[in-house]
Amino acid sequence: MANSEHGMLAGKTVMITGASSGIGAAAARLFAAEGAAVVVMARRERHIEKLAEEIAGAGGKALAVPGDVTVPADVKRVVDAAVRTYGRLDAGFNNAGWATAGTPLHETDDAVFDQVMDVNVRGVWNCMKAQITAMLADGRGGAVVNTASAAGVVATGATASYIAAKHAVIGLTKAGGDEYGQRGIRVNALVVGSTRTELMDQVLTETPSLEESFVSRSMQKRMAEPVEVAQAAAWLLSDRSSFVTGGSVPVDGGWTAA
Repeated sequence: MANSEHGMLAGKTVMITGASSGIGAAAARLFAAEGAAVVVMARRERHIEKLAEEIAGAGGKALAVPGDVTVPADVKRVVDAAVRTYGRLDAGFNNAGWATAGTPLHETDDAVFDQVMDVNVRGVWNCMKAQITAMLADGRGGAVVNTASAAGVVATGATASYIAAKHAVIGLTKAGGDEYGQRGIRVNALVVGSTRTELMDQVLTETPSLEESFVSRSMQKRMAEPVEVAQAAAWLLSDRSSFVTGGSVPVDGGWTAA
């Protein structure tokens, strides 16, 4: 990792949720290499501590703050730590999520519905509230990227609760872009296709038959690597995407275009 003062995110402080593995961990490494100070959040404390140590050892800036995105006090604590440590919060990558697959709507337990909605929707809600509050207080604007999914646009084979949740993430993104566009804060979402992550491995372990459909629906006939998604997030959080807000940017190998 070469932390660059001329990188795409140079001088910015970026909060990343769901950073213990997969897209979040890849984003932390990439953002730091692009010059950002990264504040990584996840429930698995040791995972994010090791990630922060790795980034720091490679010359980057990283702070690990454990917490649960479904708990508003935890999210506020992470935002406060970012501001206290690095002076301000410029960007948030709200990537934490949880999914299930293979269970029809009428057989889905209410507790599963609650958990899917809490992590994917309330988690994004909590993060946006805290992040935008800090950005408005600072007065220099900022950018937020929320991890949605192809399931936020079309039915993908994931459970109905997950499809509903990711549709809601896109709705929150549009609302945020609209409400804060004239106040210097941009809000966008990533429409992520099938990606080789820990969560995806769990889904495919539970329902192996889904792998063929997840791959075949992509025009590229493969799954993404986590860093490919992180690259898109980095651009949206950078000043290079200054006229992009309220958008849902596909990073899905063409899934939703077909």
